[in-house]
Amino acid sequence: MDIFALFTTRVIEALRADYPELDEGLLARVVVEPPRDAAHGDLSTNAAMVVAKPLGKNPREVAAGLVERFKAAPDVTAVEVAGPGFINFRLSDAIWHQVLKAVGAQGENYGRSNLGKGERVNVEYVSANPTGPMHVGHTRGAVFGDALASLMAWSGYDVTREYYINDTGGQTIILGQSALLRYREALGESIEIPSGFYPGDYLVPVGKALAAEYGTTLLEMPEQDAVLIAREAALAAMMELIKADLAQLNIHHDVFFSERTLHGQGGDIQTTLDWLREEGMVYEGRLEPPKGKTPEDWEDREQTLFRATDYGDDTDRALVKSDGSYTYFAADIAYHRNKYLRGFKHMVNVLGADHSGYVKRLSAAVKAVSNGEADIDVRICQLVRLLKNGEPFKMSKRSGDLVTLADVVDEVGADATRFMLLFRRNDASMDFDFALVKEQTRDNPVFYVQYAHARACSIFRTAERDMPELDISPAALAAAEVEMLGSSADIELIRLLGAWPRTVAAATLAHEPHRIAFYVHELAGALHGFWAKGKDDPQLRFVNLSDPKLTLARLALVDAVRQVIRNGLGILGVSAPEELS
Repeated sequence: MDIFALFTTRVIEALRADYPELDEGLLARVVVEPPRDAAHGDLSTNAAMVVAKPLGKNPREVAAGLVERFKAAPDVTAVEVAGPGFINFRLSDAIWHQVLKAVGAQGENYGRSNLGKGERVNVEYVSANPTGPMHVGHTRGAVFGDALASLMAWSGYDVTREYYINDTGGQTIILGQSALLRYREALGESIEIPSGFYPGDYLVPVGKALAAEYGTTLLEMPEQDAVLIAREAALAAMMELIKADLAQLNIHHDVFFSERTLHGQGGDIQTTLDWLREEGMVYEGRLEPPKGKTPEDWEDREQTLFRATDYGDDTDRALVKSDGSYTYFAADIAYHRNKYLRGFKHMVNVLGADHSGYVKRLSAAVKAVSNGEADIDVRICQLVRLLKNGEPFKMSKRSGDLVTLADVVDEVGADATRFMLLFRRNDASMDFDFALVKEQTRDNPVFYVQYAHARACSIFRTAERDMPELDISPAALAAAEVEMLGSSADIELIRLLGAWPRTVAAATLAHEPHRIAFYVHELAGALHGFWAKGKDDPQLRFVNLSDPKLTLARLALVDAVRQVIRNGLGILGVSAPEELS
């Protein structure tokens, strides 16, 4: 039961009845939401201000007519016009009791919707270069993308989780050379790893595997050929390592797309460039030097350019380098055309902070290759500053001195890693404080939320122990007289439960899973606060030995809170323990 959607429908129906000439597109702009100040009521709508101008009326005049209609509604205790034409509603306790019953009836499906209408969406995330294990810098995008995919699936989208493997280019050759050195080391040679190579110990097993398979054969062939063999072995090993790292956070992709498949004669890049030429989206020309470039850094030449400015980009983009090879952007265009041809009209790319300049160019590419039929949302995950003894800890794959995803999970666990990385907007930088994440206090958000779920479970254990004759089965909870719950504390908690469906829908549309983390944290706080009030007021205790009916009603409320916290943590990929050690 989405109380906000319900009243949106009722407000729109009232407008249709009073003004049948109103356009449906206009009515779609009507929203019902919580008022900014809770003292103003339970719900607020902008309806009068949306339709007043087309009707040639004053917003307050339209609002006054709507108020008269809702005054007679049995579930509305007060309705009034506020400010320039907002309408604020106060609802009866009865409607909040209906919300509580809906949570109990829908259980794990409470808050699910068909918002996405089964439309296919491709969420591409992580896509780290396969040149070493996942480090904490990748982890934020991995967790964000995975939670967003779960959120969209929860809201009725057909979601595909995709990883783009950057398995071509100069960094893969360096990886092959680094692995070949480890191969020589495995054969007994003393090696020195040059600057710019990958020195991490994670390539030692690759070298040993090459030695076991090839013996000294690789030493006897031209080095460039041996490097290619070592590269393939290293890429395969690194992808298995990355998949294992991700699995520690329960992240699994549906598709692993190889960039290499785009290249070569007849590959997607060539096919896409041919298509772009046929469509008139490519021309031969010169570009102005980019800002910040010195003349010696800039090659002024005639080149193949994509008309990106026709599709909203700041500049047209080069597709072919001076040596005849394709630019990275050429591969990007081909890859996103491949997605579109696979049937994805909705795409989400989760990229790191160093890719903020990609937003407009990727949007232009998708618009062009789909003739405007597809859309893309590029979500940038800002940097995570990992604190170690109060000091930032630098990470670099090539230095070998890196903090890996596995290191973080081993230190604080998968739940804490996921929740803490989601407890902040993706576009805001953050500190990941090991000391805070390991605390069992209210200052630790993940502990605070999981403790609320565990506390709810302990309340049921207390009821079983102290009131053994009270039936607290699901059937009994469903039949509980929740109408007995009339205190301000009860209604406040149920009102928060009623906000869950709207929260999920809003988070889905905005592609912001942090809203789910914020919500469950607020709900956890409300449960903890209610429990504290029960210490002073026996009538607010969850288990009241002298009143079995009230106890059962309160247990129905606790069960609903427990269920919604579990639903929210499930979207975030975080467990909901019944006990905490």
